[in-house]
Amino acid sequence: MSHAHGYAALSSDQPLQAFAFERREPGPHDVRIDILYCGVCHSDLHTARDEWHNTHYPSVPGHEIVGRVAAVGASVEGFEVGDIAGVGCIVDSCRRCGSCAEGEEQYCEQGFIGTYNGSIFGIGGNTYGGYSDHIVVDQKYVLRIGHAADQLAAVAPLLCAGITTYSPLKHWRVGPDSKVGVVGLGGLGHMAVKIAKAMGAHVTLFTTSEGKRADALRLGADAVAISRDPAQMAAQANTLDFIVNTVAAPHDLDPFLNALRRDGTMALVGAPDSPHPSPGIFNLILKRRAIAGSLIGGIAETQEMLDFCARQGIVADIEMIRMDQIETAYARMLKGDVKYRFVIDLATLDSKA
Repeated sequence: MSHAHGYAALSSDQPLQAFAFERREPGPHDVRIDILYCGVCHSDLHTARDEWHNTHYPSVPGHEIVGRVAAVGASVEGFEVGDIAGVGCIVDSCRRCGSCAEGEEQYCEQGFIGTYNGSIFGIGGNTYGGYSDHIVVDQKYVLRIGHAADQLAAVAPLLCAGITTYSPLKHWRVGPDSKVGVVGLGGLGHMAVKIAKAMGAHVTLFTTSEGKRADALRLGADAVAISRDPAQMAAQANTLDFIVNTVAAPHDLDPFLNALRRDGTMALVGAPDSPHPSPGIFNLILKRRAIAGSLIGGIAETQEMLDFCARQGIVADIEMIRMDQIETAYARMLKGDVKYRFVIDLATLDSKA
């Protein structure tokens, strides 16, 4: 076993604090990664505070990981010591079910093993994530990073926010002839705007805040609609082929359904801690519209997303923080006070704490 240092939530009502624990030594198929940067996802906060009522404590969050390969097992292919690599939301799956066989490990019929707060197959226990100095992961779930060295911190959020928005855009075949809506301009929403625009779509950003109009246009949106303004929403009626709804708080879905054309789909990727109000059924049946969900992406698709973003020069807009600033970051995240993703510089982790 190797000694690891990180930050953990010990209970739902305590601030995260320094935490020492052990990781396994790399086996034949494992890659050890010394973590350089870890993005801060809203799921980290949900888990630390047990808002989804499934947290195993102690919990070391973090599933947007970029680092340098420090060791590889004897049977590892494709990774060498010194390579830059990433780890996203998944560190294992059953590898046998239909979803895994099709490269859709996020829908593993046995339940994928999360990078943190996951019960290890056949062993139980708990997985610990990227708010730490290193991680050991099976090569099958390690990702290659092709971005430039000075972009690595901003690449980290692609491992969750990037794939969470890329996957539905790809699945619903967004391309140059598509008219796409994005609901919300946060960590997920700003990535959805960038990626949809790079796919060639005409992008409309829906936001409650007039103050986000200029930033949405800077990020690549072609149009902005203020969702609290009935006239602006009425102007969007029946105009869009597809919507990615990134908002992680309960809200009325009907105004956005009205913006869809016949046969349009709205994919929900935000995960609120209580349900959305039920939408009106006639908004669905009269135009054969659909509400769908989408969960991150499989390993192959995540690699595809990283390669696409590297070619297109896409990274997240980030604010770097020290490890000991995580509680302040959580408080600001709850207020929407970040543009648009916090990233922890793990060089600031005090291994003596």
